[in-house]
Amino acid sequence: MDDRIFSEGKISKILLRFAIPAIISLLVAELYNMVDTIYVGRYIGPNAIAALTISFPIQRFLIALGFLVAVGTSTYVSRNLGEKNFLEIEKTIINAFVTILILMVVIPLLIFLFKESILYKLGASSITYPLTNEYVSIILIGAIFQCLGLVACYIMTALGNTKITLYANSIGAILNVILDYILVAHYGIGIQGAAIATVFSQVVSFFFIVYKFKDVVKSFKIKVSIKAIFSSLNLDIIMGIIAIGFSTFVIEISDAVVSVILNNLLYSKGGDTAIIIIGVITKISMFMFIAIIGISSAMQPIVAYNFGAEKYNRMKETVRASIKTVTFVSIIFAGILGLLSNEIIGFFLMDKEILPSAVKAFRICISLLPFTGIYYIAIYYYQAIGEAKKSFLLSVFRQLVIFIPLAFIFVQILGTLGAWIAYPVSDLISALVSSFLLNKASKQDMFSEKLPCKKIALN
Repeated sequence: MDDRIFSEGKISKILLRFAIPAIISLLVAELYNMVDTIYVGRYIGPNAIAALTISFPIQRFLIALGFLVAVGTSTYVSRNLGEKNFLEIEKTIINAFVTILILMVVIPLLIFLFKESILYKLGASSITYPLTNEYVSIILIGAIFQCLGLVACYIMTALGNTKITLYANSIGAILNVILDYILVAHYGIGIQGAAIATVFSQVVSFFFIVYKFKDVVKSFKIKVSIKAIFSSLNLDIIMGIIAIGFSTFVIEISDAVVSVILNNLLYSKGGDTAIIIIGVITKISMFMFIAIIGISSAMQPIVAYNFGAEKYNRMKETVRASIKTVTFVSIIFAGILGLLSNEIIGFFLMDKEILPSAVKAFRICISLLPFTGIYYIAIYYYQAIGEAKKSFLLSVFRQLVIFIPLAFIFVQILGTLGAWIAYPVSDLISALVSSFLLNKASKQDMFSEKLPCKKIALN
């Protein structure tokens, strides 16, 4: 553990030290679903892509629960590290693992018990339900390993290990590629093979994380026993973790909510073809969010540490550098994806009749996405300083408050084209609102002494 990484050196270099591994690890993590989509699309058919699209909200919901605990925990840990409050870090770690363990036992079990009704409500048809059912029944098993590993990685990142998530995700993703080829392409097991490959890869990645986490256990003298765990449980800490991480949960779950609504909305207008198109768009557009979320989340532990250490100038520098970096990088991503969209989408979608419509829809959807970088910077900034309410309100704004109503209105007027146009319009509105809020914060000078009122002047 070396906290000098947060407090010494040039901010732009520190940000990149966190952001580059974060972006790469998110990219690698996205390969889990991406690889499944490639193999099922090429070796099973378009209906298998539809099945993965319908399964997406369930997967997103489970990983959102993981981020809920992981982000809240890492913020607590970073802030307490800045305050040199090591006992509180130990308690936070124990409470975090108990919380995520309970969630990952109870929630997947409930989903499995009510699986049939859930899948049909998510947009499954008589054609796509059998494939979706096979896939979901297996991937539920991997949720506990994936989310426990996620929490552990975020804790280690908050303590200065910037590369742990990259290593863990790389191991899982590489193994997933190999197993997908063996099970789906070579042996023809089908969509079950893709699910088995994903879960097995998650399990192997988890055990690697457990091996690396032993250093944290040793450093903070964490006692792994039933008595020690129960004596450390603290409802205030658990609720604090949830409050801080809730904005990230909303960001993640918003994708699932939007996916459910779009699946049903688009199915009524364009049938399974529209579901296939939005499935491909969702998968590929995640490359844009990898850059945006990677940089924004990299900013968070730096801001949280310096907030705890009361180094406000470094907080200001971090926010400024993050806005510049996220805008520049996401514009480059958008340019590359826009220019090569025909080749990229064609790699996933073998159906030549659907391909032109998918390319057109994709280019519309990502046209203004780079401007949302400042939106995510604002969310993670307010999380880092403990302003949970502001962070939450921002997190629901883009997808739930703006996009969903626009999608309903535009689809009724323009058909499926309306859904694609709703994306850039909501991106522009959320960017403008976030710019206004951060500009307003930059004109305030409110350095109270205690959370949650302590704020930062950005100018």
